[in-house]
Amino acid sequence: MVLEAIRYKPGSLHILNQLKLPHQEEYDEIRSAEDGWHAIKDMRTRGAPAIAIVAALSLAVELTNNNTSDKADEVAAFILEKLDYLVTSRPTAVNLADAAGKLKKIVETAAKANDSDGASVSKAYCDAAAQMLIADVADNQGIGKYGAEWISKAAGGGQVSVLTHCNTGSLATAGYGTALGVIRSLHANGSLKHAFCTETRPYNQGSRLTAFELVHDKIPATLVTDSMASALLRLKGPSERIAAIVVGADRVAANGDTANKIGTYQLAVTAKYHGVKFLVAAPRTTIDLKSKSGADIVIEERPGKEMTFLKGPRFDGVDLDLSQVETISIAAKGIDVWNPSFDVTPAELIDGIITEIGVFEKGANGSFDLTAALEAHNEGIKPKTVGGL
Repeated sequence: MVLEAIRYKPGSLHILNQLKLPHQEEYDEIRSAEDGWHAIKDMRTRGAPAIAIVAALSLAVELTNNNTSDKADEVAAFILEKLDYLVTSRPTAVNLADAAGKLKKIVETAAKANDSDGASVSKAYCDAAAQMLIADVADNQGIGKYGAEWISKAAGGGQVSVLTHCNTGSLATAGYGTALGVIRSLHANGSLKHAFCTETRPYNQGSRLTAFELVHDKIPATLVTDSMASALLRLKGPSERIAAIVVGADRVAANGDTANKIGTYQLAVTAKYHGVKFLVAAPRTTIDLKSKSGADIVIEERPGKEMTFLKGPRFDGVDLDLSQVETISIAAKGIDVWNPSFDVTPAELIDGIITEIGVFEKGANGSFDLTAALEAHNEGIKPKTVGGL
């Protein structure tokens, strides 16, 4: 059975409440842009590609199920205002702002058509939002294909193991996943020996979500704490043939600096020390050419209680009681907390950026130039990869 984080049909949107995973699979109905905003802010849905899609579709559902003005300009103004509101739900992920920008252009064009009215503008928006859901799955499958081929080539063939961080699979996207999509592709073609995933403190997306997906797909995998990564590479790297650490991204700057879940930076440092390839997997929409470097990326900070408290079902030593969710304190009362949700990995620590069109590598000067690379792609030139794709 395919794991679905987003269930959509015109006028109906349900999201898998990821705060209740891995113990309960419960879908929440999203009826409006406000519902979508809160689902994203509360992290019931998360992952840069997924939040962009949920935001777009939440407004589509609101437009479909509620009466709107007959006037094209009034409907367009309503949509633009709602999109601006949705973008404020999580500021670091560029996919959300990128999707909003594209949808705004579609709405503005539709409103200017000679025979436009409120209904036609609304339809143009809803059709475009639905198409984003379809396109994301295809993009992720491309990311998985190119990433798996790159890793296999770099490792000289044979089965390899991969370490990943946070959750970048079907739960973070419309389906298949980015970094986890690479692992899925390796597994599908028989090239995966083993997958390792970090628990990803403090929100535990790795232990709650990635482990859930790996078990669901019957992919051989082992969970480790974030602080075990260096020991894993040193003690098990050679025997397990750990060929790469593959992570997702919430925003990639023009020079390749990458904002991703907190803990990514330290993984890149240990990968460099141990001679393991470090790869970022993300759709092109995650590349923000307006951000020249990581210094331009705004880093979201989360409430301190996410680090000092944990939630989960009651365990009596034998069984879980899913009807009783308990909150426990795991830190000294009164301790100060710093809780950035993301960190920035310098481009110098990244070996390649896997996208749906190929793997971007550094030029002869040892640096990424993603502006030039994307311009070259627009002119029909493929990204440079180990496999010559």
